Amino acid sequence: MSMRHTHPLCAFHANIDPAPLLTPRYATHSTPKTLHIMEPSKHHNKAKKKWFLPLVLSLLLSTFLLLLSILASSYSSSQRHRRSQDPTEVPRFVESKLRVSPTSPRAVPRIAYLISGSAGDGECLKRTLKALYHPWNQYVVHLDLEASTKERLDLADFVTNEPFFVKFGNVRTVVKANLVTYRGPTMVANTLHAAAILLNQAGDWDWFINLSASDYPLVTQDDLLHTLSSIPRYLNFIEHTSDIGWKEYHRAKPVILDPGLYSLNKSDVFWVSEKRNVPTAYKLFTGSAWMMLSRPFTEYCIWGWDNLPRTVLMYYANFLSSPEGYFHTVICNAKEFRNTTVNHDLHFISWDNPPKQHPHFLTDNDYQRMVDSNVPFARKFGRNEPVLDKIDKELLGRNGDGYVPGRWFSPANSSIINHYSGVGNVTDLRPGPGAERLGRLISGLLSAENFQTNQCS
Repeated sequence: MSMRHTHPLCAFHANIDPAPLLTPRYATHSTPKTLHIMEPSKHHNKAKKKWFLPLVLSLLLSTFLLLLSILASSYSSSQRHRRSQDPTEVPRFVESKLRVSPTSPRAVPRIAYLISGSAGDGECLKRTLKALYHPWNQYVVHLDLEASTKERLDLADFVTNEPFFVKFGNVRTVVKANLVTYRGPTMVANTLHAAAILLNQAGDWDWFINLSASDYPLVTQDDLLHTLSSIPRYLNFIEHTSDIGWKEYHRAKPVILDPGLYSLNKSDVFWVSEKRNVPTAYKLFTGSAWMMLSRPFTEYCIWGWDNLPRTVLMYYANFLSSPEGYFHTVICNAKEFRNTTVNHDLHFISWDNPPKQHPHFLTDNDYQRMVDSNVPFARKFGRNEPVLDKIDKELLGRNGDGYVPGRWFSPANSSIINHYSGVGNVTDLRPGPGAERLGRLISGLLSAENFQTNQCS
């Protein structure tokens, strides 16, 4: 049997004639298309299918995200435009989240007092405190660093051991005393310090009143609380005016330094040779250093969330007699509070005309004028001034060194064994003639035709 010799290429396909494959001119026509041309195309189509579908999906996703971002941007822009056209819309700033506390709904208001003094005022301060005391109220007492250590410790011991103070826990002594310079900003700092203590420790109260050891009440606390029960608790009794007159040259433009800010020894303020211009960022106001401030405004001065109280405080740090301008300037430049002012300091004070640096000391000769003024407080009284005994007897019903009686406490009904056991309901008031006088004053102030025009004018 003979072996047939086959060309190697014929091993791939039995039906292909080898002769034409050996001839170059026919190679292009005889190349096996089904093998060498179509096989790579199959692989190419498979690869194309693998990446084509993810590409389409990614394009669709990108288009969707692009449209979503355009719609969100358009909505945000329209919202901003809508807010800019709405004057009632509150901007979403940090400050807008901070609000003053609402006034309390309780029937009887609560008063927070600061009573301050200096060297030699310890006994006067105790007398004023007892004449003002009511278990429903809150009190902070302060003798500054000029007072001796013995005098300050004696006051602290009095507060710690007085039975009523222990029973109700509503009297506090500033143990770390401040150095207060007369006419300097340390007096403002001391007032703010006491207000901060009362906000932090004394619970809920409605008005803050600052007094000195030379002040004295002309009505009972039952009289005062009864009268205040019928008026809005956002009101601030603060005597003020924007007509600063001679004070512009003598107080606003000079620059003073208060040694009480850095020294342990009291001395008068001293002056810097250069003068400054009157502020243009806010308007200056001046008035009495004695006031009754609402709790919302007191909180504003302490927290100062829009920074006005701090800015004004830094300016008044170099202002002569800053207690007569700081709170007045803050309240009249704050839109939340400028319409809450009552232009009166609730004090009877006898001044020279024109006023000098200090008021007159009050005596028996001033007694009837004090009563006729209908105000709840008077100043300035000398130590052991005889007219104080007359006020105790005729206006307050206070005997000796005791407390002013009211519905909450009557010495005649108290136990002989325990003098302080006869305490009744502390919010049950017994107003007297003082409430009638004070009511006439408050009613006249709030109903006056010029009441609104006198607010921060």
